This record gives sequence, structure tokens and C-alpha cells, in this order.
Amino acid sequence: MNGADTAWILVATALVLLMTLPGLALFYGGLVRARNVLSIFMHCFAIACLMSVLWLVAGYSIAFGGDGPVWGGLTRVFLAGVDATTVRGTLPEVLFFAFQMTFAIITPALFLGAFAERVGFGFVLLFSALWMLLVYAPVAHWIWGGGFLSDGGVFGAVGTRDFAGGIVVHETAGLAALLLAMMIGPRKNRTTPPHNPGMVAIGAGLLWVGWFGFNGGSQLAADGGAAMAVTATHLSAASASLTWALWERVKFGRASLVGIVTGTIAGLASITPASGFVGPAAALLIGGIAGILCQEAVALIRNRLRIDDTLDVFAVHGVGGIFGTIMIAVLGAGAWTAQLGALLIVGVFTLAATWVIARLVSLVTPMRVDAETEFSGLDISAHGERAYDITS
Repeated sequence: MNGADTAWILVATALVLLMTLPGLALFYGGLVRARNVLSIFMHCFAIACLMSVLWLVAGYSIAFGGDGPVWGGLTRVFLAGVDATTVRGTLPEVLFFAFQMTFAIITPALFLGAFAERVGFGFVLLFSALWMLLVYAPVAHWIWGGGFLSDGGVFGAVGTRDFAGGIVVHETAGLAALLLAMMIGPRKNRTTPPHNPGMVAIGAGLLWVGWFGFNGGSQLAADGGAAMAVTATHLSAASASLTWALWERVKFGRASLVGIVTGTIAGLASITPASGFVGPAAALLIGGIAGILCQEAVALIRNRLRIDDTLDVFAVHGVGGIFGTIMIAVLGAGAWTAQLGALLIVGVFTLAATWVIARLVSLVTPMRVDAETEFSGLDISAHGERAYDITS
């Protein structure tokens, strides 16, 4: 057990939780209409709580309990056999559990943005619970837990390179978001702009800071690799923010606040899989391309395909994560076969499993709220509260 490594991952764990609470909650909350902001907060908080419990019950064991090719088994349910002295690498295993738990929290929280303003609270909780256990945890095992996509697996000695979650987090959440948006259908009114761009910017800033723990912590050590990952993360975010704003200016004659901070998130998602394998110059390149690529993906999905992915989850997180994963091979830091093969395998599995889980859950609780609830807003209808007192 190494004291410096332990101290850094304690900090990184807190930073990654900060990404969901309050980072993602504020980012998503500002993007929706005022009548739905509390529902976004409620969904983020409830998912953080539920995923934490389920990660202890079985999620951690499925992902990291053993080195089987498909799943980790059930030897670590309820952290069986783990106490304060149990070591994993140079860390207390309970800290490794907690760090990975924050990833299990934010991944299902990401796809909340795809169906915001029209999905019932019961569906959100039940679907997210099953999805984390049946999709996220197995995929995490395949790549990070010694499964068949990791080193020595189906792609040979050099397996899939995914430093902090381009496939495990962003591809899975992005594809689930796209499919759910298609299954649930569009909102009745898709034209209302974000109700609070300032809240969006604050949330994006918290996500940016938290991402240092997300990527830097994935080194699982306090060393130069962690420092390089943090530096690459920051530079990619900065580069993507600038190119997104520039591309907006070229296309529309102005750069928006919501646009530049969305570019920040695109740059962060895109560097996530590569942050431990590339240097500062490559990070600038990845972010610079991502700022334009993800903006065009937004236009394609929203305007041409007419899919109501409410908060552009797939275009930003899905496309960004997939792009960054491919760039690992482009830059010579990973094998083409392993990178593309893993993207394909995980993509097909995620889409199939998401569809099945959504259909099964819809037999228990409806996917979508009724038209009256959607019109009046989820805050007052589902939770009996309003974000703003419009009479004062």
C-alpha cells in the first residue's frame, strides 16, 4: 500500500463524484426548461444513491471480482473478504472500489440527458439499475477487469486501449442515449432554448475540474503518468472549446456560451480514452477536431435525422468517446484491430441489451409520462416542487 497513491486516489474519487453531483446536475439542469430543472436534479441524486448501493451489492464484483473472460463473478458481493488492510495494486481495495463506484454513478447519469423532460421517475430508476448491472459492469470487466477485450484476450497480447472510459463510459452511455431517444420519441415542443445558460456554464466548469480525477485518477498512482493525463485532459478541453466557438462563428456569425462549454465537454469526452497514452500536442489535435466533429454530429442527429436526443448525449459523449478511441490507433498508441473490434463488440452488445432492458422495464412502469404531465413539467407533476417562485 502506497501512501502517495492512496492520497491521490482519495482526491480523485471526490473529484469524479463532483462531476455528477453537482456538475452534471447543473449542466443538464440549465439546459432544460425551468419547469423540469428539479427533475434533472432529482434523477442525478437518485441515480448516485442507487448506483452506489448496487455497486456494493454486485456491480463491483461483476466488474472486478475475478479475471474470467466474460464477468468477474460474485466473490466480491457486498465487498466480501475486503477490509481496510486488503490491497489491490498499491491501493486499499476499498478505495479502488470507491473510485470505480464513481464511474458506475456517472455513466447511467449521462444518458439522462437523452430523454429529459418526458420520462417517468420510476422508469429512470429501474432501467438505470438494470443497465448498470447488465451493461456497464460487464463491459468494465471486459476491458478493465481482465476480460476478453483486455491484454491477452481475443486481440492478443496488446488488447483494447481505453484509459478512462471512451468505450466503457462514453460509447455505452452514448449509444444507450441514442436508442432510448428513438424508442421514447420526441418531445411535443423541441424548440425551447436552455432556461439558464449560466447554470450550464457552472456545471461545465465543475465537470472540467472533476475530469482531472476521472482521467488522472485512472492511472491509479501519483506519478508522471497521472500528471500527463491531467495535462492532456486540460489541453484537449481548451482546444475543443475554441474550435467549437470558432466553428459556430463561421456558421452562424456568433459564438454562444452554451456552445463553447459544450465544446469543453466534447474535448473532455474525446481525450478520455487516450489521456494516458498521448502527449500534449496530440491532446490539442484530438480536442481541436472534436470541437468541430461533435458540433456537426449535433446538427446531423438533431436537424437531419430528427432524433430528439434532448441534450445531445450521443453527439457529444458517444461520438467523442468513439472518436478518441479511434485516435489511439491513428496516433500509434494502440492496435487498429483491438480498437475497432472493441468498439464494434461493445456497441452491438450495448444496443441489444439496452433495447431488451427498456422493453422489459416498460412492462412494469411506462417509459414516458402522459401529455398533460409533460406540458405542465416534471417538477410539479412528479415531485410536487418548483425550482423558481414566479410570484415573488
